[in-house]
Amino acid sequence: MSKVDLKLIYWDEAVEHLKTNDRILNKIITYYEGEYFPKTSHSAFTTLARSLISVQSSSARASETWRSLVRLCSQRPTIQCITARSVEELMEIGIAKRKATNLVDLAKHFEAKTVNPEKWSKMSDQEVINDLCQIRGIGPWTAQMFLIFNLHRPNVLPLEDARLLKAVSMHYFSGEPVSRYEIRELADNWQPWQTVATWYMWRSLADGNVA
Repeated sequence: MSKVDLKLIYWDEAVEHLKTNDRILNKIITYYEGEYFPKTSHSAFTTLARSLISVQSSSARASETWRSLVRLCSQRPTIQCITARSVEELMEIGIAKRKATNLVDLAKHFEAKTVNPEKWSKMSDQEVINDLCQIRGIGPWTAQMFLIFNLHRPNVLPLEDARLLKAVSMHYFSGEPVSRYEIRELADNWQPWQTVATWYMWRSLADGNVA
C-alpha cells in the first residue's frame, strides 16, 4: 500500500477547511505540512482487544502482554481463541484478572453478535459508542478513540481526552485551565472535521511553541 493510499480520503478537504476557519490551526497545520495519521488495517476485535490490554499500562508492558497473547493463540488473537480460554488461563500469561475478564467479555459480545461491526457503518457516532460501552472495560473515551483510529470517523471530539484539553489550553487560552464547554464552543469552527483538528492538537504537543 502506497503512502497516498494510507491517507484518509477526507484528510485534504478537512485540512483546507480548518486552515480557512481557524487561524491557530492554520499555523499548526502549516508547521506539520504533509503529516497525518494513517488508515489502519486492524480488525475491530484486534483494535479493541489491544485497547483493553493497554489501559493503565506502559507502552512496553502492553506490547509484552500482547506478544504473550499472540503466542498463546499461535497467531493474532481471535474471538475464537479468547472464548476458548478461561480468565485463569489468561492470567497465567501475565494478564491482570480485570483485563482478562474484560477480554473474555469482549470476545463473548463479538461471538454472540451483541456487538456487530457489520452494523456500524449505518450507525451514528453516538450509537456506536453506546454499542461499545456494553463491553466491560470500554468507556466513552476508549470508544471515541476507536471511532477515530479504526472506523476513521471524521467529526469526533473527545472532550475527556487529557491531551486535547492540554493542547487547547496551551494554544488558545495561554495555558489557563479550559472547560469542556469552552472546547466544544471553540470546536464549532472545526466541524465537520473535529477528528482532524483533534489530531493536530495532539501532534502540536511535541512542539509547544508552534502556535
